[in-house]
Amino acid sequence: MATENRNPRSIGLDQMNAKEIVRLMNEEEQIVMRVLHSAENQIAMAAEKVAEAFLKGGRIIYLGSGTSGRIATMDAAEMPPTFGIDGDRFIALVSGGFMAAGRAIEDAEDDRNASIESLNKLHLNQKDVVIGISASGNTPFVLSGIRHAKQKGIWTCGIANNPNTAILEAPDLGILLETGPEVLTGSTRLKAGTAQKLALNRISTAAMVLSGKVIENLMVDVRAKNKKLKERCVRIVKELSTLDNDEALALLESNEWNIRKVLDLLKLRTNSTSLTGSKV
Repeated sequence: MATENRNPRSIGLDQMNAKEIVRLMNEEEQIVMRVLHSAENQIAMAAEKVAEAFLKGGRIIYLGSGTSGRIATMDAAEMPPTFGIDGDRFIALVSGGFMAAGRAIEDAEDDRNASIESLNKLHLNQKDVVIGISASGNTPFVLSGIRHAKQKGIWTCGIANNPNTAILEAPDLGILLETGPEVLTGSTRLKAGTAQKLALNRISTAAMVLSGKVIENLMVDVRAKNKKLKERCVRIVKELSTLDNDEALALLESNEWNIRKVLDLLKLRTNSTSLTGSKV
């Protein structure tokens, strides 16, 4: 496997100073963008399938182990606050269970039955989508989950960093992110992990845009749970209307900080003014 091979550029890593190490890592990370460009069509197809599933009420279920599982967990966790969706629409199943999202439980990835059991507990249906992520492309936990979901008629996708691997061949769509040997041999939290994170960013964000969760380039369904997000909501309303800061703030405060409610209210006011020819 390329991700386990030694990188000839970093053979003398232990003799480099800090600046040389950082520079080498920066140079190697440029490979990530090249592989993402080469996989654009497949990533876009995955985004379309995710959007289609979401609009039908389905769930997007990530499967991952180790670094890949933690990356999947992060992407799923960021969806509700960013797009105002329920927490059960994007789900990350990680080998080793919930605790593995915060610390390494490396032996759990060999458990072929765990992913099947976890998927069954979710009562999978054909509206759902299952996406498996694995640097090696052969992780038993991920592979068995993909195969199980596909047998149930669920659309599946596999993302891997090594070519000609089972996790690319078993699902309906395979996305190869061939990042090659790591600067630190076998440490796939580096290039491989970065490529996985960026691929999931693209899939989930593009899917939400296609699902109507964005106006222009603004996250109009953001959940304002803190001061920073409330300030963002005010800026968004100002961008999409003629209101000043105080007016936007007042309307948001009286409408549960719901940007769409405010925009709908403003639209009604505009329509009423057009019909009556007077101020509302």
